[in-house]
Amino acid sequence: MSVSLYYRATRAIPPTEAEEDAVRRVVAAHRASFPYQDQESLCLYDSDDCRPHEIVAGSTKLPFDPGRVLPVLGHVLGAVSELRRALPGAEWHVHMDDLDVPWDETDGYAFPGMHDGDLAAELGGL
Repeated sequence: MSVSLYYRATRAIPPTEAEEDAVRRVVAAHRASFPYQDQESLCLYDSDDCRPHEIVAGSTKLPFDPGRVLPVLGHVLGAVSELRRALPGAEWHVHMDDLDVPWDETDGYAFPGMHDGDLAAELGGL
């Protein structure tokens, strides 16, 4: 059984050209810096697959390797946080299966303790 991260933004007003360019830059930067070439990363759906008023939607299947979960989750949530900031006025829903990912204006999307180095080291040692 796999666990996935889902993200979507809705807004009645479609993205401007500048916002679309910002989304492309975020996606390109994320893909260029993603640490695992053999792992799924930020994956945005084609606009034809989006629901009405969805301006961005996508998902990422998380790895089975416990040592990779936090780095992948952190990297993808960082990109989704950048996307949220690039698309003002949108309503966002970010969740890992049935668990909503909290938003913080300063830190973006993250679970409590997710950036704890000791926890990451412990999980990497499993």
